[in-house]
Amino acid sequence: MSDFTILTVCTGNICRSPLAEQLLRSGLGRIPGVRVRSAGTGALVGEAMTEQARALSRRFAGEGADVHLARQVSQAELRSADLVLGATREHRRAVVELLPRASRHTFTIREFARLAEVLDDADLRELAASPTDPGERLRLLVELAATKRGIAVPPEQPEDDDVIDPYRRSDEVYEESAAQLVPAVQSITSSAIRAVSGASQE
Repeated sequence: MSDFTILTVCTGNICRSPLAEQLLRSGLGRIPGVRVRSAGTGALVGEAMTEQARALSRRFAGEGADVHLARQVSQAELRSADLVLGATREHRRAVVELLPRASRHTFTIREFARLAEVLDDADLRELAASPTDPGERLRLLVELAATKRGIAVPPEQPEDDDVIDPYRRSDEVYEESAAQLVPAVQSITSSAIRAVSGASQE
């Protein structure tokens, strides 16, 4: 069985990307072989998540908030990732500049959720019926989502594909950031489970 690795990326790796990492790890825990990590383009290396981000992770049943330490994104890590999810378009650009060949499987979190939502049950059932390996099914899901980039209706504003940065801002901004990130992660999780199992997630 092949592993499937997801890398979430933000700037400091202490707010958005670790929260996404922890929620994805929790939501995808039932799928064997899925690994989720996070890193920052300008990481505050070795620092813990902010108190507000840890609280959000606990509230939404994330896994690992209390032990997270920020890490800098690297080419090696990008090479090993099957899906890279940036918090914003800026992070997506930074990843592709660091490793151009990653462009095909690099999205913003909200972008990938939007593209995955375009896939219908028939698409996902076909994925679930193709290879027997969950990791291979998820790689096909990423490829299929990428093909929707020119087909799916774009957001009303380009920034609607971004998750706002709450670092050193008010609790209200943390809540706004979570309101953008959490539904996107839940949508991605649902699509991944459907791609592996073929079952609708109501």
